Parts: sequence; C-alpha cells; structure tokens
Amino acid sequence: MSEAGVQALSEILPFLPGSIRALVSLLPVSIQSKVEEIRLRQEKPLAISLPSEDVFLDPEGRITASAEQAYRVTSADMERLIQLISGSSFYALEEELKNGFITLPGGHRAGIAGKAVLDGGRVRALKFISACNIRICREVKGAATKVLPYVIDRHGGSIYHTVLVSPPRCGKTTMLRDMVRQISNGIPALGFPGLTVGLVDERSEIAGCYRGVPKLDVGIRTDVLDGCPKAEGMMMLLRSMSPRVIAADEIGRQEDVDALEEVLNAGVKVLITAHGSSLAELAERPALGEVLRSKMIERYVILGRTRGAGTVEDIIDGKSLRPLGVRRC
Repeated sequence: MSEAGVQALSEILPFLPGSIRALVSLLPVSIQSKVEEIRLRQEKPLAISLPSEDVFLDPEGRITASAEQAYRVTSADMERLIQLISGSSFYALEEELKNGFITLPGGHRAGIAGKAVLDGGRVRALKFISACNIRICREVKGAATKVLPYVIDRHGGSIYHTVLVSPPRCGKTTMLRDMVRQISNGIPALGFPGLTVGLVDERSEIAGCYRGVPKLDVGIRTDVLDGCPKAEGMMMLLRSMSPRVIAADEIGRQEDVDALEEVLNAGVKVLITAHGSSLAELAERPALGEVLRSKMIERYVILGRTRGAGTVEDIIDGKSLRPLGVRRC
C-alpha cells in the first residue's frame, strides 16, 4: 500500500507550484503514502488531509498543527497552480469548471472555488480562483473482496442490484472501482466467471481515462464511457454495448433515477453509488427516496470511517430493509 500510495502522490506533484511541490516532496514516505487531499487556499495555511486528521505544512516541509507556523499559499502559487492544471489554457477547461472541478490524469480531482460567473442564473464559468482541493485517487485492489459474496447472485449467475452509500471521503469510488474490476474479471473463489460491465465515468475518476483509454484497472470485460453525464451514458451503453451490468458513481438527480429505471426494466443489473450516511438519509431526498421505497435495489452497502476509509458499516437487504448481519469489516 505504501508504494502505491507514494506513486499516486507522485502523479499529482507536477501539477503543484514549485514551492509547494518541494514541501510535499519532503514529507516522509510513510506520510506521502497516506495523503488523501492537498488544500491550497490563497493567503491561508497549506493543509493536507490524512486518514485520521487534517494537518498543515510549515515552510520546511514539516507537519505542524499550528496554523501560525504553516506555509502561507500566495497569489503567485494560485496563479501557477491554475496554469499547471489547465495546461496554460484555462478557457479550454471552461466546461469542466462549471462543475467546480478539473479531473487530472490518473483519476485525481482538483476541486476549485472562486467567483462564479452567471449566465441566466446558471454558472457559466469561475474566475478569481482562490482555493483548490486536490483529491488523490488510489487503487486499492481487493477493497471489495469481503463485500462481493453478498453482492454476487450465484443462483442467477449475476449480481444483485446494488447501491454503495457513503459520505464524502469514505471510499465509495475506490470500492466501486474494485467491484467493477472483480465482477468484470471473474471471481474464481466464488465460482463467478465474470460479466460484461458498462461503466459511466462522468468525472473520469473511476477508470482514470486518458484520451478514452482507462489508466486504472477496471477489468477485462469493462467498457468505459468517459466524461459523459450519467443519465445519458446509461442509455447509450444500454443501446450500444449489451452490458450485463451498468455501473456509475454518485446518482442523485431525477434524470439519473429515470435512467436507472430504464436499465432495470431492460433486465440489466446496476451497481451505483450515492451520497449519504444511512438509508434514512437517502429516504429524505426526493429522487433517492423514490428508489428506496420502490425496493428495486436488492443490496445497500453502507460505508464509513469507523476503521478508516472504506469501512463496511452494514449491508442491508433492499427488499426487507433488514441488515444481513455484516458490520464493520
């Protein structure tokens, strides 16, 4: 894990301004392997997020809990950062910036905050960028191994319709990626031969595509539709790629749910994620509450951080809404 973690961090170093790149590079390998986020806020302390805490870096590249001792991000740092993550062509990324983030090679994501430019009440662009949060994407092969026996339908030779439910930074995208990989490749230990999977990767985080080719391992039978809105992407894959399973990250809008119903009616299995900490929280959201009440989903996997990111807090049967007796693995 340490080597893979350091490699993931090294992929985002070229996108950091030189002064900040140098400080992050000075971190011990044991810390580099655990960095989850790097936060730059203009004229504020340089911060990094670790699995158990958020800390600052001082001007010598040392971890400190003191904001007063931390390195202060300058306006020059922010200007250089935007040049690097945009390839010196900020306007070329205007469409991505409407969503408030830029996806970097390898599936890493740079969230952006600043002044919104509106057009007809909708965000057209962002300017005067004052903050950036770089989330580091890491493959964790085997992350889904303990969950898959509850998701695989051995009698039907397929999987159960499954939703991964998780708050931010609790590993749902990592879990989804590994589930897709294993379902696609097959799971000999479970006597599961593998299925064709259609993956809608709207934010280029799951497969980490570069020019349409996945750079992260999502399996040998997986077809990826990169950078496409989920609702439209699910319909495109359903019509054109004959998937046995369709996977997507973070559904929540009504159009996502409408597309989900079309997929289910076509007899294709779904594997999706949703923001939330419990089924009760999902039930309060109009579109997802509809999914929950319809009992169209057969498994809900609740993720948290009780034992670190990716902790399986519970697995719930979607028909009875009762736990299957699996907690905190």
